Amino acid sequence: MANFFRNLFILLWRVWFYTLVLTFIVVFFPLLLLFTSREEWYRYSFAMARLWSKFVLYGSGFLPIITRESTIDRSKSYMFVANHTSLTDIFLMFYCVKNPFVFVGKKELVKIPIFGFFYKRTCILVDRGSQKSRTEVFEQAQKRIQQGNSICIFPEGGVPDDESIVLDTFKDGAFRLAIEHQLPILPITFIDNKKRFSYTFFSGGPGKMRAIIHKELVTTGLNVSDKRALREQTRTLILKHLMQYN
Repeated sequence: MANFFRNLFILLWRVWFYTLVLTFIVVFFPLLLLFTSREEWYRYSFAMARLWSKFVLYGSGFLPIITRESTIDRSKSYMFVANHTSLTDIFLMFYCVKNPFVFVGKKELVKIPIFGFFYKRTCILVDRGSQKSRTEVFEQAQKRIQQGNSICIFPEGGVPDDESIVLDTFKDGAFRLAIEHQLPILPITFIDNKKRFSYTFFSGGPGKMRAIIHKELVTTGLNVSDKRALREQTRTLILKHLMQYN
């Protein structure tokens, strides 16, 4: 009986979460449509995304707790990277970072109703099976950086099906882009997102949601041959903190 009521609570809570996600989009649809119609107005749509993240996180009973090992320079562009275990990673990333950034994400997410519409208009889409797509990602990233934006990538490339995996292997893309554009890497560790809102439906619940913003890793003077060492340095840093808190 206890499990029945627990699962009922989680069911209603998860429905509430998705309701909050969609409610914000529907209510502010005209503004979102306007701000995503031109790349020059991206800062306004980013500000809306940060407001959206706070609305969803607090409304769902999450308490973000951010530890900052360094200050993010508002005048600089970065390559933001973090571990990826939950849908809430997107919201917590918007919550943590005030510098306007553009996600590089999988093209398949465009198919998600409503969300996919704005995702396509605001993100850099990558088709991992296409060499042409990778070249286009480089060009689009360069354009966004020149506009004063940062880039954000989840270097695991997706959420592992096996939830016992603490941190999956990292792909090279984020680190190659960072080196080619001479962007400092800013690693972020999400401690509680898997526990709070994993892809196992009847799991999780409200509570604290901790994130650690680490010191930046410089790429000045590095070349593409250094991408693997930079990738492993970043992964080791994030994994160390995940193991420490779990």
